[in-house]
Amino acid sequence: MTNNFMDLKSTIKIAYIGLKSKKSRTFLTMLGIVIGIGSVIIILSVGAGAQSLIINQLKSMGTNLISIFPGASQEDGPPASALGIVDTSLKAEDIDMLLENNNVPSAVAVTYYNRGTATMQWRENKYDGTYVGTTASYPEVHDVPVERGRFFNKEEEKNLARVAILGYDVAEELFGDNDPLNQLFKIKKEQFRVIGVIGKRGTVLFENQDKLTFIPISTCQKIMQGVNYISLARVKVDRPENAEPAIEDIKRTLRDRHNLDANELDDFSVRGQAQAMDIFSSITNSLTFFLAAIAAISLLVGGIGIMNIMMIAVVERTREVGLRKALGAKKNNILSQFLVESIVVTLMGGIVGVIFGIAVSFLVAVIARQLGYDWDFVISVWSIILSCTISIIVGIIFGLYPAYRAAKLDPIEALRYE
Repeated sequence: MTNNFMDLKSTIKIAYIGLKSKKSRTFLTMLGIVIGIGSVIIILSVGAGAQSLIINQLKSMGTNLISIFPGASQEDGPPASALGIVDTSLKAEDIDMLLENNNVPSAVAVTYYNRGTATMQWRENKYDGTYVGTTASYPEVHDVPVERGRFFNKEEEKNLARVAILGYDVAEELFGDNDPLNQLFKIKKEQFRVIGVIGKRGTVLFENQDKLTFIPISTCQKIMQGVNYISLARVKVDRPENAEPAIEDIKRTLRDRHNLDANELDDFSVRGQAQAMDIFSSITNSLTFFLAAIAAISLLVGGIGIMNIMMIAVVERTREVGLRKALGAKKNNILSQFLVESIVVTLMGGIVGVIFGIAVSFLVAVIARQLGYDWDFVISVWSIILSCTISIIVGIIFGLYPAYRAAKLDPIEALRYE
């Protein structure tokens, strides 16, 4: 046991001396492994960070919210509307019915939306933004802070009132230092009166809430868009633990309203926050591992580079191999010497690659947080262990053939080599 340890120690020492004598070549050989391992670490970390961003934003919306989309979908897949498909199956009346106690007992508030983009103008100031038609219950469902003024009421919603509540950035862009309250401005060609300004909310689900303008849903449908359907609805239940029963109640109520029997496919999709988290997690995991697999291809390129360099090293050190064999070194000693050199190079490259990957991932997380995203810096221990293990495996696989060639050299021929 002691002899084996001493032999290994001696072999590693010889390998280190050999690599140290060719510093530039050793560095260039390591570079492919550094880039490959670093890329894998960065992609896994950024993927985990992106997943945390989505999940954190879903959580910030509240775990007692249920989303309803028009159009059918698979239980574990995205709704049709999320894929850009316009479906007119969902009406405001459908959602209003959910508040009746015998339909969804745990529902405490509902809201629904349509949206569009338009140029908004006040005097000479123009702003290209998004307007959202919604209900008077929107602040109750989403806990929206109205910083100045108020949100529109149910009466204004029913009477097609041309009133608007501005997001923080919209108010700044259009009105600057002027007080926007009670000012008249235009969305497209229609004139609206500002009755409120919402406090800063930041980005939720990749959309800056401060850049939105809210108007009554009826005004949006009949005056701005000329439609009678809605694109999204949300139901707020009294407690998070009631979300799952509420989802079943919502499905049952909507099936009844749409006259769907048990054999017909639903023309709507209902998602709780837990389901949304699972779907987004599944999608981001798939993308992350797919991209990591592509990045790992660079390890193959790095491995081929190691094999080429080791082959050159065998040729350059032919006389050395011949001398060692003449002094009693066995095939296994020569094989292990060159194999250890290959493993040392890839392991060192792997360690540097891990450090490089962690540094870049940390920088990405810092930049994302500076931009206002709720981004977690995530580096899993298993990804570091896996990276170092892959480095060793690459060293063994691509170093084996050059080491075998060195071990097969005839000592007499090797000593004659010029």
